Amino acid sequence: MITDSIVLANAIRKHSVRMVYRAGASHIGGAMSMADILGVLYSSELRYKPDNPQWDNRDRFILSKGHSCVALYSALALCDFYPIEHLDDYGKEGSFFLSHTSHYIPGVEVSSGSLGHGLSMAVGMALAGKIKKKDYRTYVLVGDGEMNEGSNWEAMLLATQKGLNNLCLIIDYNKLQGYGRTSEVLPLEPLSAKVQSFGWNCITIDGHNHDDIKRALAEAKQTTGKSTAIVANTVKGKGVSYMEDELLWHYRSPNEQEYNQAIKELEL
Repeated sequence: MITDSIVLANAIRKHSVRMVYRAGASHIGGAMSMADILGVLYSSELRYKPDNPQWDNRDRFILSKGHSCVALYSALALCDFYPIEHLDDYGKEGSFFLSHTSHYIPGVEVSSGSLGHGLSMAVGMALAGKIKKKDYRTYVLVGDGEMNEGSNWEAMLLATQKGLNNLCLIIDYNKLQGYGRTSEVLPLEPLSAKVQSFGWNCITIDGHNHDDIKRALAEAKQTTGKSTAIVANTVKGKGVSYMEDELLWHYRSPNEQEYNQAIKELEL
């Protein structure tokens, strides 16, 4: 298990690129943009037991942007939920390591990828924790393009009404979605003000600065009476020069030359 968040994030990126390359798959850009967030969450923030994934008092983490699953699969392997060699099965026929997050994988709470569903499920889990008087926290990571879905805003209204301070929403704000720039497809700004107007505590950070991420998560824990949303400004494809802020890497798989370059850059 890797306890250094920066080391973990970089390892997540390397394994994610390798998985996508070997499987001829896609969505590497969004996996790279959230690697630092996962690095912090799984190195020091989340409460879990790799040898008992269904431990009742574990913190719940939902990856709503399930198409970026290679990053989560990598994080779980690096945190000893299963052998790292299992990542080689990603994208193979008959494998549980599907191209969208699968609940058959140890450590994965729910299958996801139907955008706009993760936050609603997280609200339910957080509410259940309140009703059962459990002290676990619920975290959900969504894409910025996913915030186009009205179901997210409905879920936020309910979270406010129930005072779910045990719920933390993280928005991977990489400014790109499947068909273009988020600002052009369906603008979200002023995003932080909108979130706050729904009665949430809202924190805006650099989603690649580990100290920023840690401070925001600490503030979320200390917030009473309301849920917290962290607007994490990120770069799609972060860590590989030719992928950064390029829409192409929402769908494209790297060829051999591109893969070798990516690994070389990440190993620096």
